[in-house]
Parts: sequence; C-alpha cells; structure tokens
Amino acid sequence: MSLQIGDKAPAFTLFSSEKAKESLSAYQGKNVVLLFFPMAFTSVCTTELCSMRDNIATYGNLNASILAVSVDSPFTLAKFKEEQKLNFPLLSDFNKEVSKAYGTFYEEFVMGMKGVSKRSAFVIDKDGIIRFAEVLDTATDLPNFTSIKETLSNLN
Repeated sequence: MSLQIGDKAPAFTLFSSEKAKESLSAYQGKNVVLLFFPMAFTSVCTTELCSMRDNIATYGNLNASILAVSVDSPFTLAKFKEEQKLNFPLLSDFNKEVSKAYGTFYEEFVMGMKGVSKRSAFVIDKDGIIRFAEVLDTATDLPNFTSIKETLSNLN
C-alpha cells in the first residue's frame, strides 16, 4: 500500500535518539518533511541527512520541521546524530510499524538483511495531509530536494 498526495498522514509516536517520545501530532500547525532512511552510518544516508542539516535554515524559513526515521535503535541513532551534528530529531522505527504504514519498507535489503526502511520523503502540511511523496526503490538515490522545497513554498 502506498500513500498518495492528498491522503491523511498516518499518525505515529516513536522514540527519538534522545529516548523521548515524538509524535507527528505534536507538529500540527507546522509543515513537516518526513524522511525515511535505510541505515545510520551508511554513506548515502549520511550525505542525505547532512544536506538537511546544512540547509536547516532554508527549511525553517519555509515553516517546516524535519523528522528522520530509520529502523535503527535509539542508541545507534543517538551516536549517528552526535557524530554528524544533526540538528533535527532522528526517530527509531525499530518495530517497523511506521515504515510499513507509509509504504516505505524493504522486506529484503542488502546482504540478506530483512525489514529496512526505503529511502523516501514526504511533505505533510499543517493539517496532516501529504502534499509530496517520493519512495525510492534504489537505496543509492536521493530524494528530490528541489521538489520538496517547491512543495513547501507553495504551502506558505
């Protein structure tokens, strides 16, 4: 099942790298860029999240919060966040429920690993409606950051 533009974003509550519960509902009234990424400490994921880190002011000016989700544990995400000096929440979908709800899930990933989030990006508006959705089947591809920014621009 894949989500479409215009769908209500599935609600979730996950533990962050700070071991605190983060809920999508806490961002009501703000635009959210929700990123799913396969695994912390891998090269493409690092590139992607560091790009978000370096452009945080741009997203802030577009009235958007960034949330990044992987199936890594909160402990792994805490180390990754610290090493890369990431300035937005990293959320652990260790039980893989949110990745499945958003249709962004590899049953089988590389090296026989099962159950990893696909790299994907969603823009969720202030009312919790999906306004941009991109699920990538190739883990080395990056989301279309230009389209994400354009979508956010049009929401403001």
